[in-house]
Amino acid sequence: FSWQVARTPQSNLKSSSAESIATTTQNPSRRSILLHTPFLALATLSTIANAAPENSAPDLQFITTSTGLQYADAKTGSASVPSPTNGQVVSIDYVMSTTGARYGSKIYSTVDAGAPYRWTLGDGSTIPGLEEAVRGMNPGGIRRVIIPSKLAYQSSSAGIREECESGKGLGPIPPASVAVGEFQRFKNIYCNPDRVYQPDLVMDVKLYGKR
Repeated sequence: FSWQVARTPQSNLKSSSAESIATTTQNPSRRSILLHTPFLALATLSTIANAAPENSAPDLQFITTSTGLQYADAKTGSASVPSPTNGQVVSIDYVMSTTGARYGSKIYSTVDAGAPYRWTLGDGSTIPGLEEAVRGMNPGGIRRVIIPSKLAYQSSSAGIREECESGKGLGPIPPASVAVGEFQRFKNIYCNPDRVYQPDLVMDVKLYGKR
């Protein structure tokens, strides 16, 4: 499938809606690179490069939910198929990125790996931010999601941190057995007890129907 994401001009970041987001004050330089400067263009989910103006899609309009999750739809799914609910098996492809990496933002892509991520919605196996994001999608939809640490991998529990470091914590986690470099990058950012804060997780998600 084809997907291109354009930059979000500063003029579009001011909205009277209480749910529309503007910018963030935390780690603004790296977040600006990801969200507001020549945006990421995804010719497919497996290719990330700087967007050329002639290849840009319409500007994304981000919304903030009451939990702090931020999202923008690059493509809406089929309205004839309902959004997933608890107890249903969900299948997605995603590109995982971060606002807190020093050397590039991308961490892992299921399209590159040829292995969609699947789980049962509400079973406790997946980070809350991703579950919230897909609950509002329809199959075929493509959404960029900005997940704060409290809805991702943040935890003060040593036991949960150890699970994260071993690749056995809440998903999605790059598979350590086949994506060694990606897992190490993920672990250094999101399972690292020495980090002062956890940066936002950014996920480009495509939701599938029954497969």
